[in-house]
Amino acid sequence: MIGLLRASSRIGGIRGFSSKGGLRLEGVEDIIVVASGKGGVGKSTTAVNLAVALAKRCQLKVGLLDADIYGPSVPTMMKIHDKPEVTEDKKMVPIEMYGVKCISMGFLVEKDAPIVWRGPMVMNALEKLTRGVDWGSLDVLVVDMPPGTGDAQISMTQRLQLSGALIVSTPQDVALIDARRGARMFSKVEVPVSS
Repeated sequence: MIGLLRASSRIGGIRGFSSKGGLRLEGVEDIIVVASGKGGVGKSTTAVNLAVALAKRCQLKVGLLDADIYGPSVPTMMKIHDKPEVTEDKKMVPIEMYGVKCISMGFLVEKDAPIVWRGPMVMNALEKLTRGVDWGSLDVLVVDMPPGTGDAQISMTQRLQLSGALIVSTPQDVALIDARRGARMFSKVEVPVSS
């Protein structure tokens, strides 16, 4: 993680190393995804800590996108209980906490409500969470990805121009096997990976 902190925009530069194709979000310089091949390995904790560290220690303008549709953790970890406001052009306004602009599916559903959606609904939600947010001007957007390497993850890597990916794992063999799959997925779309 230290290497990724050093690599972020004003500390060493990862500009020029973004995934091919994909959407550049207006006003956002770099997009870093935090991913894992498997759930329960500390991915969301790492994403939140990375975003806050970049904002506080590195003095960057930072956003945090909780793209973990089925298990959004950012509202709890960032202690946000409000719903986002919406602009006149129907874009959500991120809620700021600890110097980080945050958006999460958890802001839009009841706290303990299960999200029982099939692929197309998940894709629509991810579309809204990426293109339907008024981020303003950001140096770095940290994305807490859903665990795994399925449609949602592939869709996010194809839709956004990523500057880098941080793979989170625990030392167990099962977790490491899944983490390697995730790393291979990002390398196929030429996203720099740190673990």
